[in-house]
Amino acid sequence: MSEQIEGRNAVLEAFRSGKCVDKLFVLDRCQDGPVRTIIREARKKDTIINFVQKERLDQLSETGAHQGVIAQVAAYEYSTVEDILKKAKEKGEPPFIFLLDDIEDPHNLGAIIRTANLAGAHGVIIPKRHAVGLTSTVAKTSAGALNYTPVAKVSNLGQTIEELKKEGMWFVCADMGGELMYNLNLTGPMGVVIGNEGEGVSRLVKEKCDFVAAIPMKGDIDSLNASVAAGILAYEVVRQRMK
Repeated sequence: MSEQIEGRNAVLEAFRSGKCVDKLFVLDRCQDGPVRTIIREARKKDTIINFVQKERLDQLSETGAHQGVIAQVAAYEYSTVEDILKKAKEKGEPPFIFLLDDIEDPHNLGAIIRTANLAGAHGVIIPKRHAVGLTSTVAKTSAGALNYTPVAKVSNLGQTIEELKKEGMWFVCADMGGELMYNLNLTGPMGVVIGNEGEGVSRLVKEKCDFVAAIPMKGDIDSLNASVAAGILAYEVVRQRMK
């Protein structure tokens, strides 16, 4: 599936045909009728709208004929949080979910989805804003895992954690300031929270986690790649579940 759609008619048709548009870029202060119609359709679908200067649209454009609008379309359909919980229930297993706090690199997201699948996680939850969506690069990097691992997109990660706690889930996030991960009880219904590549897990999300896990590091630098951290923490959950 095309990752980017340009031009007024093509973008409007994308919305009306039910395609999942992750982000819409619109020429700032453009007030003509077709563009207003596109914005109205985008708001109906709760799509993120970015009002940008012409230079930014020209930079993003792959065709040179954007007509003031560019839509970035998900390469795969999103699931819901309910779908992920249902998958765990159907397998007769306690829920095991990855929650990603503003992962921006599509290669990291793809690698984490791949790890989630191999670790037996039931799904991945990502936020709508400030994060990469399901682009074709993500799909390629996941090495096919996107066909089997549901990914849900939510407006508020912290709120989603609160709702999942009501379902009996516990949450662990990776952070250098936490307790050594081997000392934590990570069995049972578990959500693994991985933070942004540069900033880590945001304060508001970290405060909602039940455990803060430190991965032991013996080298001269102070942080792991986000997808590597996800893999290490996930497999500690796997190890404890297998005991």
